[in-house]
Amino acid sequence: MPIKNRPIRMQSFLSIENDKLVVSEGAGLVEVCKNPTDAEITALIGKYNIDKHNVDSALDPDENGRLEFEPDHVVIILKRPRNYCSKDNFFFKVTSIGVFLFANKMLIVMRDDISIFDGKTAFPMKTLNDILFRLIYSTISHFMGHLKAINQISEELEDKINYSYENKYLLNMFTLEKSLVYFLNSITFNAAVFDKLKYNATKIGFTPDNVELLDDIIIENSQCLTLTQTYSNILSSLMDARVSLISNNLNVMMKNLNAIVIAVAIPSFFAGVGGMSEFSGMTGSANWKISYFLFICAMLVIGIITFYVIRYFERYWK
Repeated sequence: MPIKNRPIRMQSFLSIENDKLVVSEGAGLVEVCKNPTDAEITALIGKYNIDKHNVDSALDPDENGRLEFEPDHVVIILKRPRNYCSKDNFFFKVTSIGVFLFANKMLIVMRDDISIFDGKTAFPMKTLNDILFRLIYSTISHFMGHLKAINQISEELEDKINYSYENKYLLNMFTLEKSLVYFLNSITFNAAVFDKLKYNATKIGFTPDNVELLDDIIIENSQCLTLTQTYSNILSSLMDARVSLISNNLNVMMKNLNAIVIAVAIPSFFAGVGGMSEFSGMTGSANWKISYFLFICAMLVIGIITFYVIRYFERYWK
């Protein structure tokens, strides 16, 4: 599958030193290839003898998470949040990561330039399995961090919707709800992958400690899934209420505008009936300045009284 728009191509190697994962020069236990070109993809296929379809799946952001077994390696496709930027306009996207696990080597292929080994780990790094679990922990941590950000943005939008007369903030809420749907699907796919990893632990070569660590991962991912479902249900269930709130705000504004229009229309009627020439004829030319001033004051009083009478009856009808 050709990939367009490749502004960044990065290749790095990682090794284990003193129970920590460090960057190495030229070679290492882990090779990370980000946003590869077609030529680089061909080179990876020839170097590791991997299937092109699996490489394309790792570079496809819409690919579902899965676990496959090849003769000499294991293919793991994980879902992971993409880095958020302001151009996304409140839409939190997800991407895919391909992990090719060999007996003494790991290849990681991804399309986006995202950090995959950040954060702290509670276990030492000794084997490739430990590196895999750290990658999985980092993935869950990123989902949790993005969920917190979505919750904060949602609360800010709720405050703005309370006083809004337009649909802009409501559309942002719909975008957040759409993001949570993508998150929910991605975390569910990852959960299926983790269950398959545990089921095939012996086949992959996991130790009892690895299986115990995998149980902790499954629990944390389940908590992340539950939190995503909670946020999604809350946003979905309250969207109708927020739509009604904006409609009510608009109705209140229209009532105020109608009161102002009526308050201006009644004095305008009297001003039209008793124009300058007719009013001067009724009051006499000698006193027309004083009379016209009194006439303007009377119109203002009538307008103000009309406005408050309308507001009073609005409260009474409620």
